[in-house]
Amino acid sequence: MRDLEPGETLVMATHNAGKLREIEMLVAPYGMSVVSAGTLGLPEPDETGSTFEENAALKARAAALASGLPALADDSGLAVDALDGDPGVYSARWAGPDKDFAAAMGAIETKLQALGATQPAQRKAHFVAVLALAFPEGDCDLFRGEVHGALVYPPRGANGFGYDPMFVPEGGERTFGEMSANEKHAMSHRARAFAGFAKARLPK
Repeated sequence: MRDLEPGETLVMATHNAGKLREIEMLVAPYGMSVVSAGTLGLPEPDETGSTFEENAALKARAAALASGLPALADDSGLAVDALDGDPGVYSARWAGPDKDFAAAMGAIETKLQALGATQPAQRKAHFVAVLALAFPEGDCDLFRGEVHGALVYPPRGANGFGYDPMFVPEGGERTFGEMSANEKHAMSHRARAFAGFAKARLPK
């Protein structure tokens, strides 16, 4: 497994504009460019894994093989303690084909209310992000990041994406949806996974 080099192009194996923006901001200081799988017209592989690691690896490998370039894939989601870790690896699927995360957040709230989970201590959750770096030759490396917090409802803030507007990180009062991009990047699950990736594989 080799390190990446300045000036290399990295394929981000996503069709999610929010994830792409976050990764572009994170790799910019390393002198690398990012192109999305969507821009290259690469198909999205079926996410058949039962863990974030499995799904991230299969997406990165598929993009690396199809593009001939090193590829970075993210598999991430929200795990709610009271819901036995759901939606977890199915976080995107809960939003349906239209990516309706308002409906997905409403579904989580309905389930929490049914359990009587109205206090912050009963509404603990954590975001997980796993980044997979794959090369066309077949090598693949994995990096995991987590951030813990609690859920609020109704959602607050128009920044971020996905479940950000209902997640308040530990020690904070604002949701990820109320934070600026830089504030979120300083503590997010994806930023923590990226820190491990950067230390191991990005140009020094």
